[in-house]
Amino acid sequence: MNVIIVGCGRVGRTLAEKLNGDGNAVTVIDMSKDKINAITDRCDVMGVVGNGATHTVQREAGIERADLFIAVTNSDELNLLCCMIAKKEGNCRTIARVKNPQYSKEMSYLKEELGLAMVINPEYAAAEEIARVLRFPSALTIEPFAKGKVELIKFKLPKESMLIGMSVKEMAMKLRPDVLVCTVERGQEAYIANGDTVFEERDVVSIVASPKSANEFFKKIKYKGNSIKNAMIVGGGNVTHYLCEILEKSGISLKIIEKDLATCEELCSKWKHVDVIQGYGSDRDLLKEEGIEKAGAFVALASLDEENILLSLFAKEAGSGKLVTRINRTDYGRVLDKLELDTVICPRAITADTILTYVRGLQNTKGSNVETLYYVVPDKVEASEFKIKENSPIANVPLSELQFKEGVLIASILRDGEVIIPRGYDVIQAGDSVIVVCRQTGLRDVSDVLK
Repeated sequence: MNVIIVGCGRVGRTLAEKLNGDGNAVTVIDMSKDKINAITDRCDVMGVVGNGATHTVQREAGIERADLFIAVTNSDELNLLCCMIAKKEGNCRTIARVKNPQYSKEMSYLKEELGLAMVINPEYAAAEEIARVLRFPSALTIEPFAKGKVELIKFKLPKESMLIGMSVKEMAMKLRPDVLVCTVERGQEAYIANGDTVFEERDVVSIVASPKSANEFFKKIKYKGNSIKNAMIVGGGNVTHYLCEILEKSGISLKIIEKDLATCEELCSKWKHVDVIQGYGSDRDLLKEEGIEKAGAFVALASLDEENILLSLFAKEAGSGKLVTRINRTDYGRVLDKLELDTVICPRAITADTILTYVRGLQNTKGSNVETLYYVVPDKVEASEFKIKENSPIANVPLSELQFKEGVLIASILRDGEVIIPRGYDVIQAGDSVIVVCRQTGLRDVSDVLK
């Protein structure tokens, strides 16, 4: 596909790298020559320096040949204007990033009236992910598939876990859980689990299950995960605004520490159920005074990655609550793994994954469509949800008779609202939603998993 991206900030760079890695022809537009040079030197993409909201620059970028136009500058209004012009100049689908909470209730209207294929709000998506882990603190991450009927849950095995030394096969025989173990991360290595995989201390394990089955599984393995009653949040930006909205009726009491008075006043007037404290989140005495030791969760949403990391480390030392840390840069990955900061949220990665899922869905014509995409282990293991069509080569054949590539796992089948944890005798049917966990990245069609 021919893809044009306006905006070479963090999201734009991530998108360009991933879409180019997927084999798409990518052209980037930005006012900064330095940003264009940085990305064209790193990736095999074309670059145009200029204002992406002008038809002259869009024509120079090849808008008449574009299949998809993505606007991810820092300005919501500029993104919408870019997409309007792209619709006039070319015959392509358009995606706009819109993050201002004032537009949150206008998303459907904007999408319909401007003819947008997608309106993506990274801050709202990040808030949704934070809300999921606060509701189920046992998990490091929770990724919903099949509109929430199936979840991919990642958690770490503590020292005292009853699973340590047990194989996946032994666990299945003893506990008979209605879940499927997908991956095991150990240090820098990641494995697609099989029956002989043996759990070790501090393994990060991913399972696929319905929410009900997942809860029953964690009870069976006696995994500690008390529900969160209160959470302390540092930073009062857009993600915090959306989090207050999502958790309004959750029963979780929120305390926000924000340095800007105007932001504090806005939060107070908007969310009556939230305690708002004006002060610096970096003030340790203030954090202690406001009860960080007793907080069920600590959420670091300051503007700087470094500040969020340091705040989370202090919260880890001061209390025992669930830690959620927002970062904007993904190149901290290995360092963060060693710091063991529970859940790390990266809005730009969420945005890139959502758009990449959409792009792959446009390219599927053989026998399925990508509905959801999640990187279980970045650049190593993907989980993809496919909607199976009549002509799919994996339909109407028992799983045991299909010749899958190495490192492929059929993790779940959703049929008529029922979640099926697949066995060898199960048969995938047209209309099913199927979750595939695979070491091969870049799947466009479910048939790509076959030899």
